[in-house]
Parts: sequence; structure tokens; C-alpha cells
Amino acid sequence: WLPLAPSRYVEITGDQTILDEPVGYLEGRALNAGEESYYDLPAHSPVVESLYQHCQRALGHALQCGVHGLPLIGSGDWNDGMNRVGEQGQGESVWLGFFGHVVLRAFACLALRHGDSTFAVRCGAQAAELAQQLEAHAWDGGWYRRAWFDDGRVLGAASNQECRIDSLAQSWAVLSGVAPPERARAAMMALDHHLVRRDIGIVKLLDPPFDQGDLDPGYIKGYLPGVRENGGQYTHAAIWASMAYAHLGDTEGAWELLRLINPVRQGCAALIDTYKVEPYVMAADVYAVAPHAGRGGWSWYTGSAGWMYRLIVESLLGLQRSGDTLRIRPLLPADWPGCVLHYRFGGTSYRIEVLNSAAAELTLSLDGQLLAQPILQLKDDGKPHQVIAQCKRNPVPIT
Repeated sequence: WLPLAPSRYVEITGDQTILDEPVGYLEGRALNAGEESYYDLPAHSPVVESLYQHCQRALGHALQCGVHGLPLIGSGDWNDGMNRVGEQGQGESVWLGFFGHVVLRAFACLALRHGDSTFAVRCGAQAAELAQQLEAHAWDGGWYRRAWFDDGRVLGAASNQECRIDSLAQSWAVLSGVAPPERARAAMMALDHHLVRRDIGIVKLLDPPFDQGDLDPGYIKGYLPGVRENGGQYTHAAIWASMAYAHLGDTEGAWELLRLINPVRQGCAALIDTYKVEPYVMAADVYAVAPHAGRGGWSWYTGSAGWMYRLIVESLLGLQRSGDTLRIRPLLPADWPGCVLHYRFGGTSYRIEVLNSAAAELTLSLDGQLLAQPILQLKDDGKPHQVIAQCKRNPVPIT
């Protein structure tokens, strides 16, 4: 995650000075043989390097690969509850392969801007290699696998009794751009079929949950089946699923999942007695198991709030900023006449009216002048600007 954050920051702001900021390290002893973890007070290392160098180290560490050419999962990837999948140093993560591909491509662009063409080429080559290995090994026939254990057993495959399918691998296969169109759509159809619970309004992280089976993925198995990561909704992943639908241009699918997981819908009297947490903030998780199906878990602390913001503003309303340019690629519901967005660039305000019309293609006009391309060149001139975006109604449900 570290290399992704400054990559996005520099892409949006153009401020490369942050890359040269000196940052220290913490240091502590390595784990002893047979030791899973330890508590200690780490010391400050005498080594101080730039943020850019920190990112290079992070990439080198995170993208060590195993026998299938995919990143080692170690003591857990995004799902830290899978802490025993690769504890011996051999297990691999399919999700981290897709995510690593995203990060490598983003950092390759950053490295070029930073004048480091050698590292940019290295990132690009590793991204291409990951894409090749993912398509060669991770596809299970109907969806993407999740991981391999140290001993070579697969996780997230149709042959598994527990965790036959995991949401992350499907969403990020799409978001990374690695999955070819046929597999991307098949993966999202499988996600919809196996993981979306419309009856209780959740998107499960995986299914079936871990329970009495032989697999020991880690402390995730300590949760009751259907609770938190173990087959409940983990809201980060639910949002990424909606983003994946949007990435495919499936307006209907993306908005359906947004409405499904929007906490505001839980605020009515009929649902709040089941949901039981605040309906005005994101909950990190929602239970899938009776008698608590649909009950919200931890609230007020989840990073999924930021992802929800990005889903709405970037993926659905379609505002996509890069430097001083703003692309507008809205995916509005077919029954919306349009919407109005107010965007501030420095001290300058842009009023953007999006019209859901029968237009053959997206068009933009700025202050009454039709633009040759649907891209705004932002100027901080202190003047109010009027933008009209004509977009076509185009819900494309996955069938």
C-alpha cells in the first residue's frame, strides 16, 4: 500500500517534492525459530532514506514470488486473518498478484516522472510477468482462486469444501485490468451468484465460511462462520465489488451493490432493529449468520469510508482527476435525469451539470463552448465556470 499512496498523490497534485522527504525506519530483532510473533518496543534505526526509497524497498519485499510466479502471502495479505496460509514462506496470494500489478503499473509512471527510468522499466516488466502468471495459474474454470498454502493446496477453488470462492480475487482481477473480458465477466457473475445476499443486504467476503474442514488458514477460522472475514460482509471488499462492476461498465450492477451496502438504507424502523449500529457511518463488517444476519459489526473505525467516497465520486459520478485535468465519465442509473456536481479547484468553482440523455457519446461544454474531448483543463483563475456533460443512458447488466 505504501507505494500506491504517493503514486496517487503525485498523479493528482503534481507535487513530486514529497518523494525526496527523508523518513526513518524502525528496527527490531527477527523472529526466532518456532516463534510466530512477539511484543517489543522497536528502536529508531540510524538509516534514513527518502520516501521514494522506502517505496522501492516495500515493492521489493512484497513482491517476492513463489512456485507459481505469484507473490508470497507470508503471514497474511490484505486478509490478515489468513496468517497461516504461507507462514512457512511458500504460500502464494492471487489477490496480491492482482493488487501488485496495479501498484507496479502506478509506480512505473511515478518512477518515470521522478527520472528513474531503470526502475520504471523494472516495474513494468514485473507487472507484465505477474499478469502472465495470474492468467496461467489463478483461473479455476469459473472464477479466480484466492491463494496456495505452503504445501501446495489451493484455496478459493471449486474443489474446496470451505472458501470455494473469495470476493477479492474476482474484484481485483477486474480492477487490475489483468482479466480478459470473458473471464472478468464470468468472475463477477460467480461473485454475484455465490456472495451477494440480497435477502439480508450484504456481499459476503467468501463462501462457504471456514468451520470444521481440514484447512487451517489462520485466526480467521476462530470467528464463527458468517462473522467478519469468515464469510460475513467485510465492507472494503463489498465496495471493491461495486467498483469492479463500474469498471466493466455495468451501471446497473454497480449501483445495485452500492444501494445494498449503503448504511443509510438501514435507518428505517423495519431494518434498524436488525442492523443495530449507526446508519450514518460505514460499518467495517456485517454478519451473515442467523440469528444475527444483517447485523452491523465494528463502526466508526473502517477505512471503507474512504473507499465508499471514491466509489461514489470517481467510479459512479465519474470525476477522475489527474494533475490539472478532470475527466468526467459518469455511470448514472437509467432512471436519473441527471445530477449537479460542485467541484473546487484551488479558489475556483466548477458547476458541473450531468444530463442523462440519448446522446450517442459523452460530450462536454465549458462556459457554453463544446470541447473537442471530454476532458476539462482545470484553471485556478478565481472565476465561476459552468460545465454541461451529456452522457448516454447505458446500463449494461452482466448476463
